[in-house]
Amino acid sequence: MMRLLHLLPTALMLLASPALAATSEDEQFWLNLTAMGSVKDEIVYFAEVQPRIGDGMSRVDQALFRGALGWQFSPDLTLYQGFGHIVVPIEGGRDVNEERSFQQLSWTLGKPWGGELSSRTRLEQRWRSDGDDMGWRLREMIRYEKPMRAGSDAVNVLVWAEGFAALNDTDWGARAGFDQLRSFAGVELGLPGASTLEVGYLNQIVNQRGGNMRVNHVTSVTLFFRM
Repeated sequence: MMRLLHLLPTALMLLASPALAATSEDEQFWLNLTAMGSVKDEIVYFAEVQPRIGDGMSRVDQALFRGALGWQFSPDLTLYQGFGHIVVPIEGGRDVNEERSFQQLSWTLGKPWGGELSSRTRLEQRWRSDGDDMGWRLREMIRYEKPMRAGSDAVNVLVWAEGFAALNDTDWGARAGFDQLRSFAGVELGLPGASTLEVGYLNQIVNQRGGNMRVNHVTSVTLFFRM
């Protein structure tokens, strides 16, 4: 499975653009701090802050602030409505701001091979300060985790992949079709209570303007505070 995760980004790059105009690469660090829990009965929430350090881990490339309220239909199925504010600093210029409404369906698919398989589907509506159009984007994540020792959640092997597809063109640069792919491999560590820490390598392939591709090699750290 680890070998497939390494091969998948390359294969999708070739499929997405047969004749790549240019490919750039960067080393980044992403930190995600997420609090989640129950408001009352079936009403649940999550709130997250995520700074992303790019340009060779030398400066803030993006800062994301996102939250959502959801309805838990069952322990395996939750539907959320959320909103996000994203800041993209521009050196020597005005920051680009993005406002994002989204609907999210999180669902546990089953427990194959002694682990847990889950899905996250997110539909986004996006507005940016450098344009007037609303962009629609669909995201689908498939995630699998498995305990390294049977009967213990202290350390889990974790892999996931998330594909992004833009559903329309916008005046601020979005183009309908393949938008990006993220592939992750790492570990999930159990913390006191139900909180967890996820650490690993994230590969991000971004389809940019003019057929250019960007590949980000990301050290990813995610801390989930479960209330």
